Amino acid sequence: MKNKLNLLIISILLLFAAPVFSQNLPTGRQGKYEPTWASLDARPVPDWFMDAKFGIFIHWGPYSVPAWAPVGTYSEWYQYWLQNRTCWGNNITDPAVIFKYHNQNYGRHYSYYQFGDDFRAELFNPDEWAKLFEDAGAKYIVLTSKHHDGFCLWPSAEANKTWGFPWNAVDCGPKRDLIGDLQKAVKKTDVKFGLYYSLYEWFNPLWLADRDKFVAEHTLPQLKDLVNRYQPDVVWPDGDWEASDTTWRSREFLTWLFNESAVKDKVAVNDRWGKGIRHHHGGYFSPEYESAADRKRYWEECRGMGFSFGYNKQEDATDYSSVQTLVLTLADIVAHGGNLLLDIGPDGSGKIPAIMQDRLLGIGEWLKTNGEAIYETEKWRTPVQWSPGLQMTAEQYKEKYNQKAYIAADFILKQTVSPEPGMAVKEVFFTKKGDALFAITPVLPKGRMVLKGVTAAKGAQVVLLGYSGKPLAWAQQGNDLVVTVPTIGLGEMNAQVAYSFKVSGVK
Repeated sequence: MKNKLNLLIISILLLFAAPVFSQNLPTGRQGKYEPTWASLDARPVPDWFMDAKFGIFIHWGPYSVPAWAPVGTYSEWYQYWLQNRTCWGNNITDPAVIFKYHNQNYGRHYSYYQFGDDFRAELFNPDEWAKLFEDAGAKYIVLTSKHHDGFCLWPSAEANKTWGFPWNAVDCGPKRDLIGDLQKAVKKTDVKFGLYYSLYEWFNPLWLADRDKFVAEHTLPQLKDLVNRYQPDVVWPDGDWEASDTTWRSREFLTWLFNESAVKDKVAVNDRWGKGIRHHHGGYFSPEYESAADRKRYWEECRGMGFSFGYNKQEDATDYSSVQTLVLTLADIVAHGGNLLLDIGPDGSGKIPAIMQDRLLGIGEWLKTNGEAIYETEKWRTPVQWSPGLQMTAEQYKEKYNQKAYIAADFILKQTVSPEPGMAVKEVFFTKKGDALFAITPVLPKGRMVLKGVTAAKGAQVVLLGYSGKPLAWAQQGNDLVVTVPTIGLGEMNAQVAYSFKVSGVK
């Protein structure tokens, strides 16, 4: 009787000691997610993603063959612009411009689907790509596995079935698994591998006939195939706006992804899971061609180096953001608690345009010296320090410079090194790591730098990253920290497009 009583007591204790499966607990061994937004939203954004800060977006597909659109819009939307005889973006004066361009250069009867065979990727070298990403200082990439045209960069049986003809990179065009080849190359580096996937396909016959069947027999099988086959670190959906998250069965997929998939403990996802879901549910928020701002959840800004994600032959050197512009954009975004996902658009042969390589390598050079102020940092209580004067807003910039659809990256220059007369500038971007505060300045302050609202502890040190390593003199003046900035001689420091001061020991 005593032994039975002891067993009963032990059983009760084990029952209460067992893990409680709550919708608010993290995934993996500690909990199980339910197909509700309350449960799914409770999953934290993975630490690795918040530490990464800088990623590379890659838009590549049949649209990379014509690679043409008016400056100010997306060339990867070529098929949509063509078939609907419409076009929107910045400074678009003729909605039928791409329809006319296509007929003049390819002929009225040349179908967009013929670009699938023309998209050969014959010069694609995944190891060269991977080295470039690593040299750029990127910590992750996101490749378009399939854009809104439905063409798949991997051997998707669903693509051929629903379209009724070969519409993937293994069965036409390149005749190779482009995702698999790049994934193998990137896995040799420390760069994380992610995949973009468009839920929506503009002209897929099954989508046009039966949306529920399209999701059940096309979308969900493709998504699970991508995850099972390539085990991506990021799943980046898009094309969400055409249907609700219920139609897309997004909660069902995410429950499987977070509970059962091989990547459940590491995968990062964005918030593009259905009409009205962005900036409300899902993973990190994903603004596009916007400007840095304080947001309620961790976020990632995506933009191209010009105005297009896909390669656009119409864009000239003056349409591409400079290294300085991109570095200041990165600093501004990180200071506001986000990541920059900077896009490149390879051409149809698989070559990354030289100007894009140049920009990536320039960012990488800056990060070699200043990466400590970017990677693994957190948002400080004051993201930026403004000078006196009026602060130009994104809305004012769009109106003044006729940016009807997308905010150009050069907006950051108007807020820093090239302001309009009488306008304030962002003098300092702040980031934080432990008890160290980083102050990133667009220009090297002359003589002294005043960090407003910064109080240093006794014995604190201030150094300029990339300089001599010797501590700089500083003094506390009320609530401000005043740092003596040396005059840097020729050869004492590499030229910088922004300067990073590290204050070790901030109260």
